[in-house]
Amino acid sequence: MQHGPAVRRRKLGAELRALRTGAGLTSGEAARLVGWHQSKVSRIETGASGVRPADVRLLLDAYGVRDPQLRDLLLVLAGSGDGQGRDHWWHAYRGVLPPTYRDFISLESQASAMRTLETSVVPGLLQTAEYARAVTRAAVEGLDEERLDTLVEVRLARQDVLRSRPPLALSAVLDEAVLRREVGGPDVMHRQLLRLLEAARLPQVRLQVLPFSAGAHIGVTGPFVIFSFSNTSDLDVVVLDHLTSSLYLERKEDVGAYTEAFDALRNNALSPEESLDYIAGIADGA
Repeated sequence: MQHGPAVRRRKLGAELRALRTGAGLTSGEAARLVGWHQSKVSRIETGASGVRPADVRLLLDAYGVRDPQLRDLLLVLAGSGDGQGRDHWWHAYRGVLPPTYRDFISLESQASAMRTLETSVVPGLLQTAEYARAVTRAAVEGLDEERLDTLVEVRLARQDVLRSRPPLALSAVLDEAVLRREVGGPDVMHRQLLRLLEAARLPQVRLQVLPFSAGAHIGVTGPFVIFSFSNTSDLDVVVLDHLTSSLYLERKEDVGAYTEAFDALRNNALSPEESLDYIAGIADGA
């Protein structure tokens, strides 16, 4: 049986493989230490099959991993709650949410930091309920009211990561089009802009606007998200959204390229203080 989202399984497997080799053990030696067959260790390391938290503890003990934060992170990737209010609440929506969306929420709930470029809509973590409803209705054709309500409920539940302890650190670059596109009508958009101003004042949120005057930029190819995790960059992942699916980039080269792109976007964007003034000006009808 495969436990947990595919991206999470691959990330966990890669980290466990690195820890095993760092301990100077072959997969066969590791298997003997914990009383398994070698094929089980290999399947876990390649992400072909999941691993339960209890089995992760066995492997970490065998590899001599004592760092409590690293152990906690790997146990979360294996499917245990993280003890910070980020338990896997989205499992209750399995019949509604596609696997790729559950994958995304899983990573979002377990990441320590999230960097995102948005070119069309306000990031989900900063949306008001009425803005989320308008965006969801436009994005998914033929939704009945009950399913629409559920998807908006999920969107709002995701925002708890900004209030947990410790909270997710969110750094967002918004193309000016995000602020100018009137989603849900002028009143809904006005309240959404005020919500951005409120969120931008949170210590864990860094919000920057990329104005039209910046011209063409490296983000014109589309939005993306970079998730980062405490203690190790090996678990970082880039998410690219498409109309019917999401693409996950896990290679260090890809993560590095998108990290450089995000840094360039931040350098070209208005400062957080200037961005607040810019958003306030649009909200006031300037």
